[in-house]
Amino acid sequence: MFYAFMRLCVYARNILVYILPPNSLPNIILIMPSNHKLDRTDYEIIKLLQNNARLSNKALADKVGLAPSTCLARVQSLIAAGVFRGFHADIDPQAVGVSIQAMVSVRLSRHTKALLESFSDHVLGLREVVQLYHVAGPIDFLVHVWVRDSQHLRDLAMNSFTSREEVEHIETELIFDHAGSIDRPVY
Repeated sequence: MFYAFMRLCVYARNILVYILPPNSLPNIILIMPSNHKLDRTDYEIIKLLQNNARLSNKALADKVGLAPSTCLARVQSLIAAGVFRGFHADIDPQAVGVSIQAMVSVRLSRHTKALLESFSDHVLGLREVVQLYHVAGPIDFLVHVWVRDSQHLRDLAMNSFTSREEVEHIETELIFDHAGSIDRPVY
């Protein structure tokens, strides 16, 4: 028979639920209230982790002036609230065989919700797609792609874009250089 001991603890605006199964370490589940406002410490944690997602919890706690357990609870609350959507590696395209990057501008012939979702699902299922942007203006989507060479780009455009019934027009722009900031504005 399984016995679980649950304890609710309230720290500032975070609610921690500890579930303690017998003979094991605590499994911590965090719940951040929907009306939670980020404070200065949350913003510091966000800035530090967006610059280095591999920062250890101890190092992060030292930098923001919290105990490691409190810092971990804060990070888990931010994850649970959807502030952090994931932690990713920055990959050198040439190291993985990519010699061309391009932006494919796509205009659809019709704009129903079903067609937009169908097109988005199709494009996100293509291994060459790095980013997909649904935009306003004369085009509907910008698609950032990584390909091996010009023939690969041509085949992708012809087989994965222009062959689709809902696609009215595409234009492809080559990317000569790409630079970005790791820091994202946090308001």
